[in-house]
Amino acid sequence: MREAVSKIEALQRPKTQGITLDAVERSIAQATRALTDLAHDDGHICFELEADATIPSEYVLYHQFRGTNPRPGLEAKIGNYLRRTQGPHGGWALVHEGPFDMSASVKAYFALKMIGEDIEAPHMRRAREAILSRGGAANANVFTRFMLALYGEVPWRAVPAMPVEVMFLPKWFPFHLDKVSYWARCVMVPLFVLQATKPRARNPRGIGVQELFVTPPESVRFWPGSPHATWPWTPIFGFIDRILQKTENHFPKGPRKRAMEKARAWVSERLNGEDGLGAIFPAMVNSVLMYEVMGYGPDHPQVRIACDAIEKLVVEKPHEAYVQPCVSPVWDTALASHALLEAGGPEAEAQARAGLDWLKPRQILDIKGDWAAAKPDVRPGGWAFQYGNAHYPDLDDTAVVVMSMDRAMRQHGLVAGMPDYKASIARAREWVEGLQSKDGGWAAFDADNNHMYLNHIPFSDHGALLDPPTADVTARVVSMLSQLGETRQTSKALDRGVTYLLNDQEADGSWYGRWGMNFIYGTWSVLCALNAAGVDPQSAEIRKAVGWLIRIQNPDGGWGEDASSYKIDPAFEPGSSTASQTAWALLALMAAGECEDPAVARGINFLTRTQGADGFWNEERYTATGFPRVFYLRYHGYPKFFPLWAMARYRNLKRGNSRQVQFGM
Repeated sequence: MREAVSKIEALQRPKTQGITLDAVERSIAQATRALTDLAHDDGHICFELEADATIPSEYVLYHQFRGTNPRPGLEAKIGNYLRRTQGPHGGWALVHEGPFDMSASVKAYFALKMIGEDIEAPHMRRAREAILSRGGAANANVFTRFMLALYGEVPWRAVPAMPVEVMFLPKWFPFHLDKVSYWARCVMVPLFVLQATKPRARNPRGIGVQELFVTPPESVRFWPGSPHATWPWTPIFGFIDRILQKTENHFPKGPRKRAMEKARAWVSERLNGEDGLGAIFPAMVNSVLMYEVMGYGPDHPQVRIACDAIEKLVVEKPHEAYVQPCVSPVWDTALASHALLEAGGPEAEAQARAGLDWLKPRQILDIKGDWAAAKPDVRPGGWAFQYGNAHYPDLDDTAVVVMSMDRAMRQHGLVAGMPDYKASIARAREWVEGLQSKDGGWAAFDADNNHMYLNHIPFSDHGALLDPPTADVTARVVSMLSQLGETRQTSKALDRGVTYLLNDQEADGSWYGRWGMNFIYGTWSVLCALNAAGVDPQSAEIRKAVGWLIRIQNPDGGWGEDASSYKIDPAFEPGSSTASQTAWALLALMAAGECEDPAVARGINFLTRTQGADGFWNEERYTATGFPRVFYLRYHGYPKFFPLWAMARYRNLKRGNSRQVQFGM
């Protein structure tokens, strides 16, 4: 009771109250100038995308596996980054100020030792003690144990068996590549070859981490399983794994060789030039190692190009360096275009137009990617998340690009020089509608990728092997179709999507956010969609969501949510206010017709108070999600365009004749 009273008192302080439109206008102008200044000459915008310590650590270990070295000075800079991000608990977390994570800590310790750190240095001793006090490296996840097996630090039985012969399994079989997500396919296929050949790291420095084990690895009989394990799938798959572990080495050599060749061909078809396999770091690394164990020399064109793709992910600064899990130019450019169109004015609109013109030729029109396994009769027409990833266009990105193009055409009006994106929009819409899943929702990359039992195989201890429909992506598509003029009466796809969203609401009024953190992100996505689709803002569902958002506002006027929301049984966990999460909450409330609510003024007040001298907002906390509970993302662009978007929308609604948001986002 006392906490509730204190919160009310804090929210009523003059400092957190209303804000003048003149002050908002000044903040908008400053943020708009700062954002446009970051655009490349060709119009696109791409911000850094940061994960946790595992990616730069794996980069160091990848080089030592091959017996190569990064460019001079880079390892030392990665060491600086790893030391800076070490937590007060002695280990490394998955998010800023997060709890200890065993796998991230083992990899970071291994990388630092490989770089040349003295293991008796205070920070190394603290890391080792933190790891050992929690059961040691044997408690790391499957991917970490796989890396340790490649270095000979644990026996191969520490890793679930994944025979390369699965490349021959028919589609009706319970496990098939088409039944798992795009990212799982790209990581697993080259991994099958590595597991079949069991290569040993060259490791010219001779570094190991046996001191991180409480029990000698050879003596460990029971390795950790999935934290989300349930009956009966876990014991069933565990039994299958034990059989495979005992029999895999006796599989016939002829079929194994053919299976490896099939895996190599699969990877080569999707190698994706200097953007890399799947355009994601783990798959890129596995592809290089696969080629080399199959006899490809370092000068082979496919090895060289795969290596170059990895190096393009390195972010090197004067004193630090880290490695991105991937890059996000399409996502950043499309979202920044929305913010700039909302801000308005000749310079902002011209920059948005330049970004959209850069996006237009990147639409994938000629390659049927893996999504076609489920939807063979649909024509391609989407955009990928990265510079190039033709086999894996993204429905979320595509919907965001389409809405920005549509708005740009409307905002310019029928005047000379109006952008013409009609053909691009029509083709994208066709593809997006074609990938609707049977339950009415949309996923990120595939349709009907919801064979949930596969999340219980031993390999999937991260619980993210699949790409099922989600509320946030479904909301984006509903927003797109609605903005393009469809209604529930004219579009069966839209009606089914809205029904999916209404049925997916949580008991407290929020929606789960798969790709952003978490319930704030999901609720923003859905309230924008329901407004665009014409759902009555006084409906019970929208009123409940509005009440939830207002209830969770922080005393400083902002909003924040912690990564711990993604527990096994997800539930909202408050966190320190961030600019991006505050912007999502504000955009959600305004979409629900709450522009005049005092909570909105307090949120806008928070954004103007916390804006930096550079026009942006400082946001060290992670507000995006790779895989719930195991991998999170810090988009460096989020605190640069989302707050601008929210402030500009507030100004536009307050100065306009209508308080209703007219666009899908």
